[in-house]
Amino acid sequence: MDKLYNMSVFAKVVEMGSFTAVANHLSTTVGNISRAVTVLEEGLNARLIQRSTRRLVVTDVGNRFYDRCIAILADVEQAEAEAGHATVAPRGVLRVHAVPGLGRTLVARAALAYRQTHPNVSVDLLLSQRMPNLLEEQLDVGIVIARALPDSTYVSQKIGVSHCILAASPEYLAQHPPVHTPEDLAQHACVLLTTVDYAPDEWHLEGKEGTFNHRPSGGHLGVNDMDAMATALRDSAGIGLLAGFSAIDELRRGTLVRVLPGFHTNQRNVYALYPSRQFVDAKIKLFVDALKLHVGEQLAGYAAELGIEAKETT
Repeated sequence: MDKLYNMSVFAKVVEMGSFTAVANHLSTTVGNISRAVTVLEEGLNARLIQRSTRRLVVTDVGNRFYDRCIAILADVEQAEAEAGHATVAPRGVLRVHAVPGLGRTLVARAALAYRQTHPNVSVDLLLSQRMPNLLEEQLDVGIVIARALPDSTYVSQKIGVSHCILAASPEYLAQHPPVHTPEDLAQHACVLLTTVDYAPDEWHLEGKEGTFNHRPSGGHLGVNDMDAMATALRDSAGIGLLAGFSAIDELRRGTLVRVLPGFHTNQRNVYALYPSRQFVDAKIKLFVDALKLHVGEQLAGYAAELGIEAKETT
């Protein structure tokens, strides 16, 4: 077998943690994957991966060899890309994951604009709250909203910032005590956002008047999706946190009203993630550029309309 191919197979096994997963990814058999690793080990006279019926464990030698393989394969890929003009000719299928609220609106629009400019690329957009493993699920780009990125081997680029504001329906507010200060929230039903990056039992609010932490008490409705949150608020379920990108149209139409307009949540960054490697496919690089233009700039416009000043972060 070709040594470079065996090295690439070995690297995939380390990254995906399974011969079966790599075989499925490369449309081959588990036996071929196992043989590729064995040929490398025999040539090196060293054990790279300890195998058992339950798991694979990369040895210390294997970890060092993996680091060198990644560097060598990246150099080869870069050379091939430069020779074939792959960096300027995007084509193929681009698989993208995004959180639902942002994905249904801004990311979907960015994908449509990207397709108009690059018709040789097909875009598959997958939406879920769970951040997938990009390598195992064969995804090219993942889009997440977070205060800080978790430790990972992915490359990340910040494409914008997002804030949540407090909102409620005019009907709810007309039937309940007025809200002039954060302390007044204690008298109201709260609809809680239960996503990974938001603590459902505490609202961290900040504004020109300072910061305030509110702990909703009593019975409540909890949702993990911005569209469900907007529906609940429109139906007068109470007061809740709604992302600016989900709230802006409702506020413009008057179906929702902003509560405590001088306050908003801490800033969350919007990141584009893609598998860590030295060479980036043109279709990925240009899509990230499209996200910065069509998502990042739109988020900045929403923040300005809501009177929120974004902070510089990395």
